[in-house]
Formats: sequence, C-alpha cells, structure tokens
Amino acid sequence: MTPRANWSYPTAIKFGAGRISELPAHCVALGLKRPLLVTDRALAGLPITAAALDLLEAAGLGRGLFGEVDPNPNEMNLAAGLATYKAGGHDGVVAFGGGSALDLGKLVAFMSGQSRPVWDFEDVGDWWTRADPAGIAPIIAVPTTAGTGSEVGRAGILTNSETHMKKIIFHPKILPSVTICDPELTVGMPRFITAGTGMDALAHCLEAYCSPHYHPMSQGIALEGMRLVFENLPSVYANPEDLTGRAHMMSAAAMGAVAFQKGLGAIHSLSHPVGAVYNTHHGTTNAVVMPMVLDFNRAAIEGRIENVAAYLGIKGGYAGFYEAVMQLRSDLSIPPNLSAMGVEFARLDELTDMALQDPSCGGNPVEMTRENTRALFDACM
Repeated sequence: MTPRANWSYPTAIKFGAGRISELPAHCVALGLKRPLLVTDRALAGLPITAAALDLLEAAGLGRGLFGEVDPNPNEMNLAAGLATYKAGGHDGVVAFGGGSALDLGKLVAFMSGQSRPVWDFEDVGDWWTRADPAGIAPIIAVPTTAGTGSEVGRAGILTNSETHMKKIIFHPKILPSVTICDPELTVGMPRFITAGTGMDALAHCLEAYCSPHYHPMSQGIALEGMRLVFENLPSVYANPEDLTGRAHMMSAAAMGAVAFQKGLGAIHSLSHPVGAVYNTHHGTTNAVVMPMVLDFNRAAIEGRIENVAAYLGIKGGYAGFYEAVMQLRSDLSIPPNLSAMGVEFARLDELTDMALQDPSCGGNPVEMTRENTRALFDACM
C-alpha cells in the first residue's frame, strides 16, 4: 500500500493516493464558493485537470480555469491570471501543477487584494510587511510533480520580463492553507520531467544540508530527503506506475522546500539566471550544475558530505557521493553541461552578474565572488 497520512507541518497536508477527491470539501471548509484553478499550458488540457474541474463543478463550485502559465512565469502571466480572477468573481485559488503553476497560482491569490506592484514584495528585509494580509485570498495547492516543493512554501518565484531576473516574492500567508499530495497525479509526467523535478528535490535538500547557517531541524529533514531521492527517483523514472516510489518522491519534494529555510547556494544562484535567460527547465538546470558546484564547495563541505554518504550507505566518502550523483545524472539522461542546454559562452559575464545578485548566494558555503563565480560557469560549460 502507498503511504497515507494527514500532517500539520508546515501546513495542513492531505497525503495519499486518490485524495484529490477531497478537493471540493477543502474548498468548502475554507469558505470558497468560486475558486479559480490555476495551472500551466501543458496541463490545462489534460485529463487530470479536467477531472479536478469536474470535482469542483459537481460540488457547485464552478469550473473556473486559468491555464496560461509559462514554464518560467513572469509579471505578464500574473497580470493575465489576476484579470481572469477578478473578471470571474473568484474568491480563492487552487494552484494545480508543477512549480511554475503553483508559484503563479499562489501569487494570483496574494496579489488579488493588493494595491502595490508585485515587485514591492520581493524577499528583501521586511518588504513583506508592505502587503495587506486581508487582501490575500485562500490557497489550496495540488502538486502534480515531485520537485519544487512550492506546495509547502511561503514564496513564489516570478521572472521580470524586462531584466530577465528571477525574483522571490514572499509573505507568510502565501503558504497554502491546505495541500493535497496525491501521487496518482504524478504518474503521467514525461520521463524528463520526472527526472528534472526529482533532481530539483535533491538540489534543495543538498544545498540546505550544506548551507553554513544554523537550523538543525532543516538539517535533519534535508538528510532524510536525500535518502528518499536516491532510493526512489531511479525507480519511478524506470517505472512510472510505481505509486509507492511516487509517494516517497512527493515527500522528498516537500521536505526539500521545508529544509531550504536553512539556505540555498550556488546551484540555485547559477540555475536561476540560466532559466530566466534561456527558459530552461529549473530542476534539470540544477542537475546539470550540481557536480561542478559540489567541487566548487568541496573544501567547505567535504566532512558533511562524508556524513551524508555514510547515512545513505555509499562507500568512499565525498568521492563516493560525487560518483553517486554522476551515476544518477547518467541514469536520468541529464545533459552533461550547460553548453548542451544552449547556454552561450558570450553571455557568461552577464549570467555571472545575475548569479551574484541572486539571493541564493548568501547560503553558499564558499563566498561567491565575481572571479570564482565566472570560473564556476566556465566549469559548467
């Protein structure tokens, strides 16, 4: 049997196969009468989305849909979502899909009652206090991938279409009120999405674990999250119908997002600008740069990685863990470098400047400078 549980950390999580059937009841419990389901372009026309809308319609909650979320959503997607939300008289959001749809759905709910531009709420200092909490609509999150963990996060990532910078928009009330984690919804993922999102979960856990900041709770969660990824990602990639493995990967995804309260690092500070400029898949980009960042940080993290290897039963300490990462990348057909993803040498200086402005830099175990970050990009090519 697949795992099934109700958790209240960090929000109300309804975990288990088939639990999408509970969606209308949770809408009603939150007082929603006309929720808007927000999803991405790829999912909008698929049967799992139609089934979720059928559930809402059968319960008298309408069939509101915004399905125009791009892979790296920007403020134009947000404006279109808000227009649909207001035109339809909606009173809450069901964020349905992968990280992009979850992030944008949460931001539609967040911005539905705000008077200031979204960039005023970037995760800088106490900027979140500028928001009117009463103007934030209720959110239910329904992930259909196992990677980003946005379903348990208090922020959404939005790309500025003019600067091509990814910005983190934060507020405590962006955390969904209810999250439904149903592994059956992830079965239809294409293999490359299973691979990329799974490696995203690993990147979150790995970077949180290696961050120098003090947060023992996140440290433990990150460690167990890595174990779940190494033990289950190859299985679900090879056998998409493995529901138990799919469930464990959904847990790992949520655990990674909880853990990275402790910090992220160079993996994300490199992948964010690459994704913003080249529209690459975020988790896959993380997987591409992961081994190079491990070596970049080796002097500061070798002891910690040896502990990870021991916990995972990997022989050879740091070198053994590194080889396990390389083997996992190979098994999942991850591109070998950024050049294979279309990144151009001519833009590395620009990408370096953008990486150094990314807030993830602050959690890297080795201080990132212009010189060593540029060299890291070279290594990733």
